[in-house]
Amino acid sequence: MLECYLDAIGLAAPGLPDWQASTAVLQGQAAYEPTPLEKYKPELLPANERRRATELVRMAFRVCEELMSASTVPMADCASVFASSGGDYPIIDQICRSLCESERLVSPTQFHNSVHNSAAGYWSIATGSRQPSTSLSAYDDSFAVGLLEAMCLCQQEQLPTLLVVYDIQPPYPLGDKRMIPVEFGVALLLTPTASEHSLARLQLSTTSTVAVSTQAQPALETLRLANPAARSLPLLELLAQRKTGSLVFACVNQQSMELQVQPC
Repeated sequence: MLECYLDAIGLAAPGLPDWQASTAVLQGQAAYEPTPLEKYKPELLPANERRRATELVRMAFRVCEELMSASTVPMADCASVFASSGGDYPIIDQICRSLCESERLVSPTQFHNSVHNSAAGYWSIATGSRQPSTSLSAYDDSFAVGLLEAMCLCQQEQLPTLLVVYDIQPPYPLGDKRMIPVEFGVALLLTPTASEHSLARLQLSTTSTVAVSTQAQPALETLRLANPAARSLPLLELLAQRKTGSLVFACVNQQSMELQVQPC
């Protein structure tokens, strides 16, 4: 069994603009209204990198910078795990379109942003972190696999570990085959030991249960299914309500994981 503590949260989705503003919805005290997010300008990125940053990178920075503002842990001291279901779909689309042209000219900036660890690279530049970092993809199970990797890294290395899971809408024609109709990003700061800032204790193990956790509110369940990063919503709901609970997440190779959540 893996065990760690959750110290801070960042969140961004239509109708859930940040963690603090979203708690009333997640607690069931306010109706969910999918108000579009405003365009985000990363504050930590130097000007040159900010100009090159894609919408996917901006989503990752949006939730990371919110989490950072709520944490006392220096980001340079944190290991990190960045997870998206398929990378930067708009950049993939642009490169594929370029390769269909007779000259096949791919811009260096597009190629630079096409690698799966581009968001992690921008974050390491912005924070000066030289701690271990993993970037991964597990399609619709990217949140669960990212959480597993982050908790393993946190426990093995005894380092505070940042988990960032994010996806944005693929453009046409990719969007017809990979349907992600809404953007969503979440960041969790995990620590190996409890502190006065800990929000909850998390314990992760495998389980034979196959029924994954869902949302009681129909609108939030629709959102959970609309974006792989939104599979985090059952956990966010428990955290917002400060309830003890057990959640089941689907994982790769038809495996499932059980997450025990206990508020601190």
